[in-house]
Amino acid sequence: MDLAHPVLYLWFSMLCLETTGYETFVGMPAVVSSPVIRELLQSVQRIARSNASVLISGETGSGKEVIARAVHHYSLRCSKPWVDVNCAALPEHLVESELFGYEKGAFSGAAGAKPGLFELAHTGTLFLDEIGDLDTRMQVKMLRVLDGMPYYRLGGTRKVAVDVRILAATNQDLEQAVHGGRFRRDLYYRLCQVTLEVPPLRRRREDIVPLASFFLRQFDSSFRLSEEASCALMAHSWPGNVRELRNVVVKAALCSEGGVVESYALELEELAEPASEEPTERWNLDGVERRLINEALVKTQGHQQEAASLLGISRRTLSRKLKSYGLKDSCQTCLA
Repeated sequence: MDLAHPVLYLWFSMLCLETTGYETFVGMPAVVSSPVIRELLQSVQRIARSNASVLISGETGSGKEVIARAVHHYSLRCSKPWVDVNCAALPEHLVESELFGYEKGAFSGAAGAKPGLFELAHTGTLFLDEIGDLDTRMQVKMLRVLDGMPYYRLGGTRKVAVDVRILAATNQDLEQAVHGGRFRRDLYYRLCQVTLEVPPLRRRREDIVPLASFFLRQFDSSFRLSEEASCALMAHSWPGNVRELRNVVVKAALCSEGGVVESYALELEELAEPASEEPTERWNLDGVERRLINEALVKTQGHQQEAASLLGISRRTLSRKLKSYGLKDSCQTCLA
């Protein structure tokens, strides 16, 4: 279907709204419109009732946590604890104590015992977001626990045994990380008993207008998109996926009057979009990622923390990617 014509854009967006479903998974709302997401949720329902570990992959901001919550929602553990943690957001010196807990006096400031996230998720589900950022030392201990081995709290003398279903998510290519020695092969195979891929927003355009309308209603129920704004949203490539869409729509609403968001308020900066989704083009993801990092550094004048926030990743992840692409010592070159 050629959606270049505004009338076709409008017809297509209205059709999407008519076929939109709204779900809530463990307190997080989800907009279900596109066939690809409906099919993905059907897969989720099929695998949810098992105890298999699930590895969820997808670009930053594409909705991996929503899918993880859907797995728990449809599982036999749905009435049990749901615990989630962003591995990239944990300082390296706190990862072990947060995951496995500690006893009183285990380190300076440990005034009392504290259960770890594994204990808190006992009989339920533990979601490990950004699992690719876990350092190799912690990967070893994680593997033992996932294999059902009891463990010690930090500074403890009594072993703790837990029954936890593990869900993990990453925006990295973990197979490539395994080949590069950055991620343990045995842990990778333990995590990916089942794999799910969340497609980027550019591959499910039927979700764009329903998602934008949902974010507008969250901001103010009286707001709506103009026809031109809907067309502009659907024409954008959305490198930042759903997170970028939400930020653009909310910012546009703040700048709009009369309850209507017009296209000029969206302030979309269009990046070059791949001409197609042919396999030969998808192999060059590193080049696309490197270009986006460069552009973020240019926009933030080389400020890495601001660039990381713009990209929707942690400062530590950005630092690692700069180093892997040979950009760590050439940020000034990026700005040239």
